[in-house]
Amino acid sequence: MSENSSIFKSATELSASLDTGAISAVELTQEMIARVKAVDERVHAFLHLDEEDALSQAKASDGRRAKGETRGPLDGIPVGMKDVISVKDQPLTAASKILENYRSPYDATVTQKLRNAGAVVAGRLNLDEFAMGSSTENSAYGPTRNPWNLDCVPGGSSGGSSAAVAAREVPLSLGSDTGGSIRQPASLCGVVGMKPTYGMVSRYGLAAFASSLDQIGPFATTVEDAALLLETISGHDPLDSTSFPKEVPPYSQDLKQSTQPGVLGLPKEFFGPGMDDEVRASVEQAIEHYRSLGYETKEVSLPTTDLSIPVYYVIATAEASSNLARYDGIRYTSRSERAENAIDVYAKSRGEGFGPEVKRRCILGAYGLSSGYYDAFYLRAQKARTLIRRDFEKAFTEVDAILTPTSPTPAFKFGEKSDDPISMYLSDIYTISTNLAGLPGISVPCGFSKSGLPIGLQLIGQAFEESNLLKIAHAYDRDHLHGRQAPTL
Repeated sequence: MSENSSIFKSATELSASLDTGAISAVELTQEMIARVKAVDERVHAFLHLDEEDALSQAKASDGRRAKGETRGPLDGIPVGMKDVISVKDQPLTAASKILENYRSPYDATVTQKLRNAGAVVAGRLNLDEFAMGSSTENSAYGPTRNPWNLDCVPGGSSGGSSAAVAAREVPLSLGSDTGGSIRQPASLCGVVGMKPTYGMVSRYGLAAFASSLDQIGPFATTVEDAALLLETISGHDPLDSTSFPKEVPPYSQDLKQSTQPGVLGLPKEFFGPGMDDEVRASVEQAIEHYRSLGYETKEVSLPTTDLSIPVYYVIATAEASSNLARYDGIRYTSRSERAENAIDVYAKSRGEGFGPEVKRRCILGAYGLSSGYYDAFYLRAQKARTLIRRDFEKAFTEVDAILTPTSPTPAFKFGEKSDDPISMYLSDIYTISTNLAGLPGISVPCGFSKSGLPIGLQLIGQAFEESNLLKIAHAYDRDHLHGRQAPTL
């Protein structure tokens, strides 16, 4: 396919083309469908694509544009959806056999916001089962492959969302981030991925993993596009009790305003042993670029960083065991055909429907919440979480944002870590603390390894300061645009 094809354009460029009539929404959606058919057999980012529905939405967009009733810059732009976000009358499997026959009876709030903006809600994207994983190897429907090297993982859990954008199957997608599940796959696939502040984007209609950590966020090829998608899905929602009543700034317009370079914090705990040399070199080059733009850099300390992994896996598994108790084989989930009594329905349906990683985390979580262990594990983890948040609060008295690598390594090979859960869990070592503190974080592509695999840098901001964080990220991205480079498929 020619590099002049619309699929290689950013969402902002596509919006301009739609406005001028250079392309119609139907034509754009047809190109998207053709691209999926051409490459997804190899990438496997999609679990489901309703072509008729997507084209119907595109036709409606063209009709609005013909009447001068365009709803905004996303009108007619396809957006892929991670298969944990509800889309009415579409499958929602969470990449699990236990939900293989379930179709959502309603739209998630973010889905409704996209519809209100005129976007073409297109397809269901693969993930680690119930968002539990860092490689998308845990999907019950087969792994997604990294478009830059099909022998490598795309990251996880939002591997389908990141790979679909990297492979130019869709210009934008949504994922969810519980411990790095947007930022880590964005880094491994060479695209932009952002986790907003906890409470900035409604979780209504998101299949819950860990309710105090989950956040929906955007994938895009540029920071500008990510800002556009984020402002569309953000805002208070009375249907989500954790949604924060805060006005949503015009993020994409704010990027165009000139700002004075600030101070970037470099946490010494993130630049120690364990980081791949090529990752270190790329991130240090990015730091030098910021310095050339007038940004100051300052070493800061986040001393409880080493607690992040154990704290996360106590809290996240505890909340997962509670949230996944609803998948019981009785209501909307698949029921075991071998069940002979009520206990069998519950035990065998869950035993057959859940994969190994989901079972592992549910068992760990139930243990941590059990009588006699709650205080020793869950309560202590929540107290340590407070210390982690306070470390960030102290650092932000000295700096405007914190810069780190997103992932300690580029994408790894399939099977390389799947038999070693601890090694897999450490893939998110640079991203987990941001979720525990409820802060916004963004991964921006900052280079490639010698073998051609993408590398990402992470920027972490203060709570509800997405606008400032996006400006800082854009300051690097506009001068490099690594995310605009597409893999050969």
